[in-house]
Amino acid sequence: MNALIDTARALGRQFALRGEEIEAARRLPADISTAMGDAGFYRMYVTERLGGLEVPPAVAVQVSEALAEGDASCAWVTFIAATTGLALGRLSDAAVGEMLQHPGSLVCGVFAANGVATKVAGGFQVSGVWPWGSGSGNADWVGGGCTIIEDGRPLTTSAGMPRNHMLFFPTAEVVSLDTWHVAGLSGTGSSAFEVKDLFVPEHRAAGYQVKAPPARPLFRYPAFGILAQGIAAVALGLARGSLTAFIDLAVQKGRGGASAPMAERPQVQAEVARAEARLRSARAFLIEAIEAAWAAAQLEGPPDPALTRDLRLAVHHATHESAGVVRDMYTMAGGAAVYRTSPLQRQFRDIHVATQHFMVAPNVLETSGRLLMGLEANTAGF
Repeated sequence: MNALIDTARALGRQFALRGEEIEAARRLPADISTAMGDAGFYRMYVTERLGGLEVPPAVAVQVSEALAEGDASCAWVTFIAATTGLALGRLSDAAVGEMLQHPGSLVCGVFAANGVATKVAGGFQVSGVWPWGSGSGNADWVGGGCTIIEDGRPLTTSAGMPRNHMLFFPTAEVVSLDTWHVAGLSGTGSSAFEVKDLFVPEHRAAGYQVKAPPARPLFRYPAFGILAQGIAAVALGLARGSLTAFIDLAVQKGRGGASAPMAERPQVQAEVARAEARLRSARAFLIEAIEAAWAAAQLEGPPDPALTRDLRLAVHHATHESAGVVRDMYTMAGGAAVYRTSPLQRQFRDIHVATQHFMVAPNVLETSGRLLMGLEANTAGF
Protein backbone atom coordinates (compact mmCIF):
# COMPACT_ATOMS: atom_id res chain seq x y z
CA MET A 1 0.00 0.00 0.00
CA ASN A 2 2.88 2.38 0.73
CA ALA A 3 4.13 1.82 -2.81
CA LEU A 4 0.81 3.13 -4.16
CA ILE A 5 1.14 6.31 -2.09
CA ASP A 6 4.79 6.72 -3.06
CA THR A 7 3.81 6.45 -6.73
CA ALA A 8 1.15 9.12 -6.21
CA ARG A 9 3.73 11.45 -4.66
CA ALA A 10 6.12 10.91 -7.56
CA LEU A 11 3.42 11.47 -10.18
CA GLY A 12 2.10 14.48 -8.28
CA ARG A 13 5.50 16.15 -8.53
CA GLN A 14 5.49 15.55 -12.28
CA PHE A 15 1.94 16.83 -12.73
CA ALA A 16 2.74 20.01 -10.78
CA LEU A 17 4.98 21.06 -13.66
CA ARG A 18 2.06 20.79 -16.09
CA GLY A 19 -0.59 22.71 -14.19
CA GLU A 20 -1.12 25.40 -16.81
CA GLU A 21 -1.35 22.77 -19.57
CA ILE A 22 -3.93 20.75 -17.62
CA GLU A 23 -6.00 23.82 -16.88
CA ALA A 24 -5.93 25.10 -20.44
CA ALA A 25 -7.01 21.73 -21.81
CA ARG A 26 -10.03 21.64 -19.44
CA ARG A 27 -9.44 17.90 -19.13
CA LEU A 28 -6.54 15.64 -18.27
CA PRO A 29 -3.96 15.14 -21.03
CA ALA A 30 -4.20 11.56 -22.27
CA ASP A 31 -0.75 10.55 -21.03
CA ILE A 32 -1.54 11.75 -17.49
CA SER A 33 -4.81 9.81 -17.39
CA THR A 34 -3.00 6.73 -18.71
CA ALA A 35 -0.26 7.05 -16.10
CA MET A 36 -2.78 7.19 -13.27
CA GLY A 37 -4.70 4.25 -14.67
CA ASP A 38 -1.55 2.20 -15.10
CA ALA A 39 -0.60 2.98 -11.49
CA GLY A 40 -3.85 1.35 -10.36
CA PHE A 41 -5.47 4.49 -8.96
CA TYR A 42 -8.72 3.97 -10.88
CA ARG A 43 -9.13 0.45 -9.46
CA MET A 44 -8.53 1.24 -5.80
CA TYR A 45 -12.12 0.39 -4.80
CA VAL A 46 -12.70 -2.40 -7.32
CA THR A 47 -12.79 -5.75 -5.54
CA GLU A 48 -9.85 -8.10 -5.86
CA ARG A 49 -12.16 -10.74 -7.35
CA LEU A 50 -12.79 -8.37 -10.25
CA GLY A 51 -9.11 -7.55 -10.70
CA GLY A 52 -9.02 -4.44 -8.51
CA LEU A 53 -6.83 -3.42 -5.59
CA GLU A 54 -9.60 -3.16 -2.94
CA VAL A 55 -7.53 -0.82 -0.77
CA PRO A 56 -8.59 0.53 2.65
CA PRO A 57 -10.18 3.99 2.44
CA ALA A 58 -7.28 5.64 4.29
CA VAL A 59 -4.91 4.52 1.53
CA ALA A 60 -7.12 5.92 -1.22
CA VAL A 61 -7.35 9.22 0.66
CA GLN A 62 -3.57 9.48 0.90
CA VAL A 63 -3.22 8.74 -2.83
CA SER A 64 -5.60 11.58 -3.75
CA GLU A 65 -3.99 13.87 -1.18
CA ALA A 66 -0.52 13.24 -2.62
CA LEU A 67 -1.71 13.85 -6.17
CA ALA A 68 -3.48 17.07 -5.14
CA GLU A 69 -0.25 18.52 -3.79
CA GLY A 70 0.87 18.54 -7.40
CA ASP A 71 -2.39 19.07 -9.28
CA ALA A 72 -5.88 19.00 -7.84
CA SER A 73 -7.64 18.08 -11.08
CA CYS A 74 -5.63 14.86 -11.33
CA ALA A 75 -6.55 14.01 -7.75
CA TRP A 76 -10.22 14.80 -8.30
CA VAL A 77 -10.54 12.52 -11.33
CA THR A 78 -8.77 9.79 -9.38
CA PHE A 79 -11.19 9.78 -6.47
CA ILE A 80 -14.22 10.00 -8.75
CA ALA A 81 -13.00 7.03 -10.78
CA ALA A 82 -12.12 5.05 -7.66
CA THR A 83 -15.52 5.74 -6.11
CA THR A 84 -17.31 4.71 -9.31
CA GLY A 85 -15.39 1.43 -9.08
CA LEU A 86 -17.56 0.48 -6.12
CA ALA A 87 -20.56 0.27 -8.44
CA LEU A 88 -18.84 -2.47 -10.42
CA GLY A 89 -19.43 -4.76 -7.45
CA ARG A 90 -23.15 -4.54 -8.22
CA LEU A 91 -22.75 -5.50 -11.88
CA SER A 92 -22.66 -8.86 -13.61
CA ASP A 93 -19.27 -10.37 -14.39
CA ALA A 94 -20.10 -9.98 -18.09
CA ALA A 95 -20.44 -6.22 -17.73
CA VAL A 96 -17.26 -5.89 -15.67
CA GLY A 97 -15.39 -7.93 -18.27
CA GLU A 98 -16.50 -5.48 -20.94
CA MET A 99 -15.47 -2.43 -18.94
CA LEU A 100 -12.14 -3.56 -17.52
CA GLN A 101 -10.59 -4.91 -20.68
CA HIS A 102 -7.24 -3.39 -19.74
CA PRO A 103 -5.83 -2.56 -16.27
CA GLY A 104 -5.90 1.21 -16.79
CA SER A 105 -9.55 1.40 -17.91
CA LEU A 106 -11.21 4.58 -16.66
CA VAL A 107 -14.82 4.21 -15.58
CA CYS A 108 -16.49 7.25 -14.06
CA GLY A 109 -20.01 8.48 -13.62
CA VAL A 110 -22.69 10.46 -11.84
CA PHE A 111 -24.92 8.67 -9.36
CA ALA A 112 -27.64 11.34 -9.32
CA ALA A 113 -30.75 9.95 -11.00
CA ASN A 114 -30.94 12.42 -13.88
CA GLY A 115 -31.88 9.74 -16.38
CA VAL A 116 -34.93 7.61 -17.10
CA ALA A 117 -34.46 3.96 -18.09
CA THR A 118 -37.56 2.27 -19.46
CA LYS A 119 -37.50 -1.53 -19.35
CA VAL A 120 -37.68 -3.23 -22.74
CA ALA A 121 -36.82 -6.71 -23.93
CA GLY A 122 -33.22 -7.47 -22.94
CA GLY A 123 -32.48 -4.11 -21.37
CA PHE A 124 -33.53 -0.47 -21.18
CA GLN A 125 -34.11 2.56 -23.36
CA VAL A 126 -32.30 5.38 -21.60
CA SER A 127 -32.39 9.15 -21.90
CA GLY A 128 -30.83 11.73 -19.62
CA VAL A 129 -28.37 14.55 -19.07
CA TRP A 130 -25.85 14.31 -16.23
CA PRO A 131 -23.91 17.43 -15.19
CA TRP A 132 -20.63 17.26 -13.24
CA GLY A 133 -19.22 14.40 -15.31
CA SER A 134 -15.71 14.55 -13.85
CA GLY A 135 -13.24 12.54 -15.90
CA SER A 136 -15.78 11.74 -18.58
CA GLY A 137 -13.60 13.26 -21.30
CA ASN A 138 -10.93 10.62 -20.64
CA ALA A 139 -13.21 7.73 -19.71
CA ASP A 140 -13.69 4.44 -21.49
CA TRP A 141 -17.12 4.07 -19.87
CA VAL A 142 -19.43 6.42 -18.01
CA GLY A 143 -22.34 5.67 -15.73
CA GLY A 144 -25.47 7.67 -15.09
CA GLY A 145 -28.00 7.32 -12.31
CA CYS A 146 -31.48 6.46 -13.58
CA THR A 147 -35.00 5.93 -12.39
CA ILE A 148 -36.06 2.59 -13.85
CA ILE A 149 -39.54 2.41 -15.31
CA GLU A 150 -40.99 -1.07 -15.50
CA ASP A 151 -44.57 -1.83 -16.57
CA GLY A 152 -45.22 1.89 -16.71
CA ARG A 153 -44.17 2.59 -13.11
CA PRO A 154 -40.89 3.35 -11.37
CA LEU A 155 -39.28 0.59 -9.36
CA THR A 156 -39.51 1.48 -5.67
CA THR A 157 -37.85 0.56 -2.41
CA SER A 158 -39.67 -1.01 0.53
CA ALA A 159 -40.31 2.57 1.72
CA GLY A 160 -42.03 3.40 -1.56
CA MET A 161 -39.25 5.64 -2.88
CA PRO A 162 -37.90 5.29 -6.43
CA ARG A 163 -35.14 2.66 -6.51
CA ASN A 164 -32.43 4.21 -8.62
CA HIS A 165 -29.72 2.35 -10.49
CA MET A 166 -26.52 3.34 -12.24
CA LEU A 167 -26.41 2.30 -15.88
CA PHE A 168 -23.14 2.24 -17.81
CA PHE A 169 -22.48 3.37 -21.39
CA PRO A 170 -19.37 3.19 -23.60
CA THR A 171 -18.22 6.74 -24.23
CA ALA A 172 -18.64 6.27 -27.98
CA GLU A 173 -22.40 6.20 -27.35
CA VAL A 174 -22.41 9.32 -25.18
CA VAL A 175 -22.59 12.98 -26.21
CA SER A 176 -20.29 15.27 -24.22
CA LEU A 177 -21.73 18.74 -23.70
CA ASP A 178 -19.19 21.57 -23.57
CA THR A 179 -20.30 22.99 -20.22
CA TRP A 180 -17.10 23.01 -18.14
CA HIS A 181 -16.00 26.67 -18.22
CA VAL A 182 -15.22 27.29 -14.58
CA ALA A 183 -13.10 29.13 -12.02
CA GLY A 184 -11.17 26.15 -10.70
CA LEU A 185 -10.59 22.41 -11.08
CA SER A 186 -10.77 23.10 -14.78
CA GLY A 187 -8.67 20.06 -15.68
CA THR A 188 -11.25 17.64 -14.29
CA GLY A 189 -13.19 17.91 -17.53
CA SER A 190 -16.44 17.82 -15.58
CA SER A 191 -18.71 18.64 -18.52
CA ALA A 192 -22.23 17.31 -18.66
CA PHE A 193 -22.91 14.25 -20.78
CA GLU A 194 -26.08 13.04 -22.47
CA VAL A 195 -27.69 9.98 -23.98
CA LYS A 196 -30.93 9.98 -25.98
CA ASP A 197 -33.09 6.90 -26.35
CA LEU A 198 -30.04 4.66 -25.98
CA PHE A 199 -30.48 0.91 -25.63
CA VAL A 200 -28.50 -0.42 -22.66
CA PRO A 201 -28.33 -4.18 -22.05
CA GLU A 202 -29.76 -5.32 -18.75
CA HIS A 203 -26.42 -6.57 -17.45
CA ARG A 204 -25.03 -3.01 -17.44
CA ALA A 205 -27.49 -1.82 -14.78
CA ALA A 206 -25.77 -1.89 -11.39
CA GLY A 207 -27.86 -3.74 -8.83
CA TYR A 208 -30.67 -4.72 -11.20
CA GLN A 209 -29.55 -8.32 -11.51
CA VAL A 210 -27.10 -8.41 -8.59
CA LYS A 211 -29.46 -7.65 -5.73
CA ALA A 212 -26.99 -7.42 -2.87
CA PRO A 213 -23.52 -5.85 -2.70
CA PRO A 214 -20.53 -8.11 -2.11
CA ALA A 215 -20.02 -9.14 1.51
CA ARG A 216 -16.79 -7.15 1.72
CA PRO A 217 -15.74 -4.38 4.16
CA LEU A 218 -15.75 -1.68 1.47
CA PHE A 219 -19.46 -2.28 0.98
CA ARG A 220 -20.14 -2.01 4.72
CA TYR A 221 -18.28 1.29 4.95
CA PRO A 222 -20.51 4.43 4.93
CA ALA A 223 -21.42 4.77 1.26
CA PHE A 224 -21.59 8.55 1.06
CA GLY A 225 -18.52 8.76 3.26
CA ILE A 226 -16.45 7.18 0.49
CA LEU A 227 -17.46 9.96 -1.89
CA ALA A 228 -17.16 12.76 0.66
CA GLN A 229 -13.70 11.84 1.91
CA GLY A 230 -12.29 12.19 -1.60
CA ILE A 231 -13.15 15.89 -1.48
CA ALA A 232 -11.34 16.27 1.84
CA ALA A 233 -8.32 14.44 0.42
CA VAL A 234 -8.09 16.88 -2.48
CA ALA A 235 -8.52 19.83 -0.12
CA LEU A 236 -5.79 18.63 2.23
CA GLY A 237 -3.41 18.11 -0.67
CA LEU A 238 -4.18 21.57 -2.02
CA ALA A 239 -3.54 23.12 1.39
CA ARG A 240 -0.25 21.28 1.81
CA GLY A 241 0.83 22.34 -1.67
CA SER A 242 -0.17 25.92 -0.94
CA LEU A 243 1.75 26.01 2.34
CA THR A 244 4.82 24.60 0.62
CA ALA A 245 4.54 27.10 -2.23
CA PHE A 246 4.26 30.00 0.19
CA ILE A 247 7.24 28.88 2.25
CA ASP A 248 9.33 28.57 -0.92
CA LEU A 249 8.32 32.13 -1.83
CA ALA A 250 8.81 33.53 1.67
CA VAL A 251 12.36 32.29 2.12
CA GLN A 252 13.42 33.70 -1.24
CA LYS A 253 11.73 37.07 -1.60
CA GLY A 254 10.87 40.21 0.26
CA ARG A 255 7.63 42.09 -0.11
CA GLY A 256 6.98 45.72 -0.89
CA GLY A 257 10.62 46.59 -1.51
CA ALA A 258 11.89 45.10 1.77
CA SER A 259 15.41 43.72 1.62
CA ALA A 260 14.81 40.87 4.09
CA PRO A 261 12.80 37.88 2.91
CA MET A 262 9.24 37.52 4.18
CA ALA A 263 10.30 34.47 6.18
CA GLU A 264 12.13 36.80 8.61
CA ARG A 265 8.92 38.54 9.67
CA PRO A 266 7.44 37.41 13.01
CA GLN A 267 3.87 37.69 11.71
CA VAL A 268 4.67 35.43 8.77
CA GLN A 269 6.38 32.93 11.04
CA ALA A 270 3.35 32.83 13.35
CA GLU A 271 0.89 32.43 10.46
CA VAL A 272 2.88 29.59 8.92
CA ALA A 273 2.98 27.80 12.29
CA ARG A 274 -0.75 28.33 12.77
CA ALA A 275 -1.47 26.99 9.28
CA GLU A 276 0.64 23.91 9.93
CA ALA A 277 -1.23 23.20 13.15
CA ARG A 278 -4.64 23.69 11.50
CA LEU A 279 -3.77 21.44 8.62
CA ARG A 280 -2.29 18.61 10.63
CA SER A 281 -5.08 18.73 13.22
CA ALA A 282 -7.79 18.54 10.57
CA ARG A 283 -6.00 15.70 8.82
CA ALA A 284 -5.61 13.77 12.08
CA PHE A 285 -9.35 14.03 12.79
CA LEU A 286 -10.13 12.79 9.28
CA ILE A 287 -7.77 9.81 9.46
CA GLU A 288 -9.07 8.93 12.93
CA ALA A 289 -12.68 8.95 11.68
CA ILE A 290 -11.78 6.92 8.58
CA GLU A 291 -9.90 4.30 10.59
CA ALA A 292 -12.76 3.95 13.10
CA ALA A 293 -15.32 3.48 10.33
CA TRP A 294 -13.03 1.01 8.56
CA ALA A 295 -12.53 -1.05 11.72
CA ALA A 296 -16.31 -1.27 12.11
CA ALA A 297 -16.68 -2.28 8.45
CA GLN A 298 -14.69 -5.44 9.17
CA LEU A 299 -17.71 -6.64 11.18
CA GLU A 300 -21.11 -7.74 9.97
CA GLY A 301 -23.98 -5.28 10.17
CA PRO A 302 -24.84 -1.74 9.02
CA PRO A 303 -22.55 1.25 9.70
CA ASP A 304 -22.77 2.74 13.20
CA PRO A 305 -24.57 6.12 12.82
CA ALA A 306 -22.08 7.75 15.21
CA LEU A 307 -19.15 6.66 13.03
CA THR A 308 -20.89 7.95 9.91
CA ARG A 309 -21.56 11.25 11.69
CA ASP A 310 -17.93 11.60 12.74
CA LEU A 311 -16.69 10.76 9.26
CA ARG A 312 -18.88 13.36 7.58
CA LEU A 313 -18.02 15.97 10.22
CA ALA A 314 -14.29 15.28 9.80
CA VAL A 315 -14.60 15.58 6.01
CA HIS A 316 -16.38 18.93 6.30
CA HIS A 317 -13.86 20.20 8.83
CA ALA A 318 -10.81 19.09 6.83
CA THR A 319 -12.16 20.63 3.62
CA HIS A 320 -12.97 24.02 5.10
CA GLU A 321 -9.89 24.24 7.31
CA SER A 322 -7.82 23.48 4.21
CA ALA A 323 -9.60 26.27 2.35
CA GLY A 324 -8.70 28.64 5.19
CA VAL A 325 -5.04 27.67 4.96
CA VAL A 326 -5.02 28.23 1.18
CA ARG A 327 -6.69 31.64 1.58
CA ASP A 328 -4.15 32.68 4.20
CA MET A 329 -1.17 31.64 2.10
CA TYR A 330 -2.57 33.40 -0.96
CA THR A 331 -3.19 36.59 1.04
CA MET A 332 0.24 36.66 2.70
CA ALA A 333 1.97 36.20 -0.64
CA GLY A 334 0.57 39.52 -1.84
CA GLY A 335 0.91 40.47 -5.48
CA ALA A 336 3.18 37.54 -6.26
CA ALA A 337 0.21 35.19 -5.89
CA VAL A 338 -1.92 36.69 -8.67
CA TYR A 339 0.31 35.72 -11.58
CA ARG A 340 -0.63 32.69 -13.65
CA THR A 341 2.86 31.33 -13.05
CA SER A 342 2.15 31.08 -9.31
CA PRO A 343 0.64 27.82 -8.03
CA LEU A 344 -1.01 29.83 -5.23
CA GLN A 345 -3.59 31.42 -7.53
CA ARG A 346 -4.58 28.05 -9.01
CA GLN A 347 -4.76 26.42 -5.58
CA PHE A 348 -6.93 29.31 -4.38
CA ARG A 349 -9.35 28.84 -7.30
CA ASP A 350 -9.34 25.05 -7.16
CA ILE A 351 -10.15 24.79 -3.48
CA HIS A 352 -13.01 27.25 -3.78
CA VAL A 353 -14.61 24.97 -6.33
CA ALA A 354 -14.11 21.94 -4.06
CA THR A 355 -15.85 23.69 -1.15
CA GLN A 356 -18.97 24.15 -3.30
CA HIS A 357 -19.63 20.41 -3.46
CA PHE A 358 -22.87 19.40 -1.77
CA MET A 359 -21.04 16.75 0.25
CA VAL A 360 -19.36 19.52 2.27
CA ALA A 361 -22.25 22.01 2.34
CA PRO A 362 -23.37 23.76 5.58
CA ASN A 363 -26.16 21.24 6.18
CA VAL A 364 -23.47 18.65 7.04
CA LEU A 365 -22.67 20.68 10.14
CA GLU A 366 -26.34 21.11 10.98
CA THR A 367 -27.04 17.39 10.72
CA SER A 368 -23.90 16.52 12.68
CA GLY A 369 -24.87 18.97 15.40
CA ARG A 370 -28.35 17.52 15.73
CA LEU A 371 -26.94 14.02 16.00
CA LEU A 372 -24.37 15.09 18.59
CA MET A 373 -27.18 16.53 20.72
CA GLY A 374 -29.35 13.45 20.38
CA LEU A 375 -31.96 15.15 18.21
CA GLU A 376 -33.78 13.55 15.30
CA ALA A 377 -32.12 14.35 11.98
CA ASN A 378 -32.72 13.69 8.31
CA THR A 379 -29.74 11.50 7.40
CA ALA A 380 -30.81 10.64 3.86
CA GLY A 381 -27.70 11.03 1.73
CA PHE A 382 -25.56 11.35 4.86
